[in-house]
Parts: sequence; C-alpha cells; structure tokens
Amino acid sequence: MGENIEDYIDRGIHGLKETKAGERKVYLTTLRERVILALTDAQVMKPVIYEPIRKLIKEYPDSLLFLDGELSYSHLSKYIKLANKSNIQFTIVDDLKSNTEIGLVLASPMAIDKEDIFVSKKEF
Repeated sequence: MGENIEDYIDRGIHGLKETKAGERKVYLTTLRERVILALTDAQVMKPVIYEPIRKLIKEYPDSLLFLDGELSYSHLSKYIKLANKSNIQFTIVDDLKSNTEIGLVLASPMAIDKEDIFVSKKEF
C-alpha cells in the first residue's frame, strides 16, 4: 500500500484536501482565476437578466454557471433558463458552511485571469 494509513483515515474523516478552499467558498466552488463574471446576490435578485452575460456566454461557449443556492429559485430561474437555452452547464451551490455575497459566477473550465470580473451598480 503506497499511502500511510493515517493519511487514509484523515481523508476519510475530513475529505480530500482542496486547493484554495477560502477562495472556492467566495466564488461558489470555483477559483478566482477562472471567473469570467461575478454578480452579487442583490444583482441576481434584480428582475431582469444582466444583458452582457449573454454575450459572455457566446464568447465562452464552454463556460460553467454557478448559482448561490441560498437565493430563492424565483431569482435564479431566469439564469437557469438562460443556461439551458445556451447549452451551458449550471450548478446550484448550496453550502451552508460558507457565506458569500456572490450570487452568480460565470466561469471558464481553465484559468483566464480576467482582471475585472465584477459589475458596478451603475453598469447594471
């Protein structure tokens, strides 16, 4: 057996070690370097879709959409419909252990290191 029994037991108790766990809690399980766009909870709760997200989904057709499961489905449904219509995967992240103000993350499967990922109140 190539691994230490203590490591095996520790992994069974605590789960696999995760890189940048704090960052993943903030960005709904993904890494900052993969984020294309992030919207706050308040921005997601607005009655209209943030229109530039449609363009970004077309620009990044292999993108993934992460939604904060603590928000009401009525607020998330418009983005779920957009994801389905655009044929991109979405995940509703319901992690009661972490608290984040981010309600939506559009992310690339690979690092893109986009500098400006947030939307100003004026722009919305």
